[in-house]
Amino acid sequence: MQNYFYFVGTAIPLELTAFYSMVRFWDTNPAHGAIYIAAFIVALLLLNLFGVRWFGNSEIFFASLKIILAVGLIIGGLVISLGGGPDHKIVLLIVLEPGATGRFLGILVAITPAAFSLSGIELISITAAEAQQPRTNIIKAMRTVIFRLIFFYIASVIVVGMVVPSNNQALLRPGASAAQSPFVIAFQMAGVKVLPSIINAVLITSAFSASNTFVFSGSRILYGLAVQNKAPKIFTTCTRNGLPWVAVIAAWLFSFLAFMVVSTASATVFNWFVSLATMAGFIGWISLNTTYLRYYYGLRRQGIVPRGIYRSPLQPYASIWAIFWIPFYILLNGISVFWDWSASKFVAAYISLPIFLLLFIGYKLWYKTKILPLAELDFVSNIPTLEETGDEELLLEKTSFAKKLRELI
Repeated sequence: MQNYFYFVGTAIPLELTAFYSMVRFWDTNPAHGAIYIAAFIVALLLLNLFGVRWFGNSEIFFASLKIILAVGLIIGGLVISLGGGPDHKIVLLIVLEPGATGRFLGILVAITPAAFSLSGIELISITAAEAQQPRTNIIKAMRTVIFRLIFFYIASVIVVGMVVPSNNQALLRPGASAAQSPFVIAFQMAGVKVLPSIINAVLITSAFSASNTFVFSGSRILYGLAVQNKAPKIFTTCTRNGLPWVAVIAAWLFSFLAFMVVSTASATVFNWFVSLATMAGFIGWISLNTTYLRYYYGLRRQGIVPRGIYRSPLQPYASIWAIFWIPFYILLNGISVFWDWSASKFVAAYISLPIFLLLFIGYKLWYKTKILPLAELDFVSNIPTLEETGDEELLLEKTSFAKKLRELI
């Protein structure tokens, strides 16, 4: 969990850096950068201090905008690709720059930002402590992940690859700003005048939504660590409504790292934060899959048959598959630095690994804890019943048809 707090801590200023890069689409005056970032940070704190209801309602609004935008961009990209833009030019799949080395390195380098884009999906489980009917609602939310990945990620990547060349200079302007949205570039290239500004505006709300989620998640992670005596007790301080306001402020303070873009090129800062957050996310995935495998085999070792709500038709093979590949991706995180050496990029790409090992070993030595054998894992204590969490409807799922349908989904 300490690693996950570190992950969200680096992701918060990353999203703020992305926000500033998109603001520069309209205002390129660097003197205004601190003003935009400060306003963004204040809004972030206020929204998180209003409580989980405000957080949830705001995320519904932002998510609706993102869904409408994603669908519109995919359709619009296809229209442009088929010659429906103002220039009536048909654009079909433009591949990477010539050269086997360039293509291979381009694929490897693309893994890092792609992995970061997927990181954090599992953080939805953190809302279980404050959600109504968590066993029902969290499971329903997670079951939609695969469909969101296929439609919003894979479809978007295919469409972008059809309309924007990989060597377009606007994708990344070293020393100026982080990458613009490829969809914005696509519509600009097609001669569409107004739509790029609308896209950029919605993308700004997306960056705010992501940073808002990371502040919320980081505060709950820190609160949970404090409750378990793994962080200072002050972080358990709550308002009368149960809001862990001290933990919220602690997580929010990471946002001030975004002011680095005021004195440094945002492209450089953006890539630093992407590398830091991606590595932490990889380590988190290894921890999650390892934990699940211990849970799965621990139940079998103790002869416990889990309820259907805790089962997945792809497990434990999905976790084994992930653990096999993630170390490979960790090594690839900063592979481009060996072609064009940069000490700062190397540190940003791999510093998270020794930090995690230091935290893990330090915790084990300080608290003198050990890794329990499977036969001694506790699957009983402090687990609320279905009635206590309001998930009574799960008790009604008794028919074999319902069970089979649930397992297939």
